[in-house]
Amino acid sequence: MGQSSRRDGILDRRGFLRSTIAGSTGLALYPALARAAQERGGGLLAPRPTHHEARAKNLIVLFLTGGFSHVDTFDYKPALGQRHGKSVPSFGLRPDETTDRPLLGSPFRFRPCGQSGLMISELFPNLGRMADELCVIRTLHTDIVEHFQAVLAMHTGSATVPLPSLGAWLSHGLGTFNPNLPSYMVLCENLPYAGTQVFSNGFLPPIHQGVRVVPGADPIPDLHPPARDVSLVELERLMLAGLDHDYARGRPDDADVRARIASFDVARGMMRDAPEALAAAAEPAAVRAAYGIPDGDVKSFAYQCLIARRLVERGVRVVEIIDNGTSNNWDSHGDMRDHIPKAARVDRAIAALLADLKSRGLLDQTLVAICTEFGRTPWTDSPTSKGRNHYAKAFTALLAGAGVKGGFAYGSTDEFGARIIADPVHVHDYHATILHLMGVDHTRLVYRYAGRDFRLTDVDGQVVSGVLA
Repeated sequence: MGQSSRRDGILDRRGFLRSTIAGSTGLALYPALARAAQERGGGLLAPRPTHHEARAKNLIVLFLTGGFSHVDTFDYKPALGQRHGKSVPSFGLRPDETTDRPLLGSPFRFRPCGQSGLMISELFPNLGRMADELCVIRTLHTDIVEHFQAVLAMHTGSATVPLPSLGAWLSHGLGTFNPNLPSYMVLCENLPYAGTQVFSNGFLPPIHQGVRVVPGADPIPDLHPPARDVSLVELERLMLAGLDHDYARGRPDDADVRARIASFDVARGMMRDAPEALAAAAEPAAVRAAYGIPDGDVKSFAYQCLIARRLVERGVRVVEIIDNGTSNNWDSHGDMRDHIPKAARVDRAIAALLADLKSRGLLDQTLVAICTEFGRTPWTDSPTSKGRNHYAKAFTALLAGAGVKGGFAYGSTDEFGARIIADPVHVHDYHATILHLMGVDHTRLVYRYAGRDFRLTDVDGQVVSGVLA
């Protein structure tokens, strides 16, 4: 080790971890890294022990903004086509809004996919080929049927008061494997409803804030410092680090100070490691072609999926991709055929991501969650409309990878996809299940703030044991 890897005669933990990681990017090293980091005072983001054996070490969230229609994608309802146009009692955006509205048959064909025979819409031909990896939860439900609140709830468990996000909770509870990259990274070209609140650390220490990467030529601004004399830069770094630690020693109970110092360490590491991690062009042409990434592409959803794989491969604990922002998303009020270009944007890329993870042995250790904020009504607002409104009483989300049953559909809705008739799954249950698969008991991941104990699932939530492999 060079002199820069020691401080006061003690091996610097960052130098130790960096040298260890350099030897291999394999997930087999993670337990050793965790032990070493703990033994050497690994800091705020060092890997932490789980509550129970974890099935997944990393999480990738693919959030399809706007509310994709469950009855046009993964919850096949032939009765809608058979009774198209027939008026039925319906539910509006709010509980007090009820009226008769005409059923809308799906314009899309469904077919059984994979050996499991999962029924999947023609909107997702490539994902259909990965059907045996998918766990389709058809009975999700949420509390508020407005975009802002529903997106917030899907990320934080709270539809009303902004709280820490799922990724921030996992960062806080589990730490990460690579000290030179953030524990929670968000690929987000356009901000979703509720903005940055959906990946906020809330009242958790700032180090757990999701770090936004904006796909494009400059994904993380100011990542490349101007060229300077190395010895001067190192002297300045050491001086500032000394001032920071002196300041922190005088405030031993101030978690924000320690978190800010840790964030500076991560920022320095990112300057070294992030450019390489975000370089999809370094991948073989065949890999890029499988995702559908043309030469020079640094923005598409496909590019983002490949980067998500590269990030978890390099030890980032949680990666989220947010597909589109508050416009031009899945919110198909006017015509359900508007789902066609939205699905074309993501279908091949998601299927390629799952296949790529599987081929590298990463899918057994990575949980992939594919979700949206709510579903869409089985009826339309008028006989002349071809679109669907928001619907919170039943919708679909998917899980794939570590610890879940593949080629499996959980829960049932009625013949129109309007009411849950078996095995309801609230958003809190979905979160509890994700935490469980990551080795976390959602009732024990608690943070005391303003005189109250908070957790991601509030005072509710049950692990959906029926989806566990």
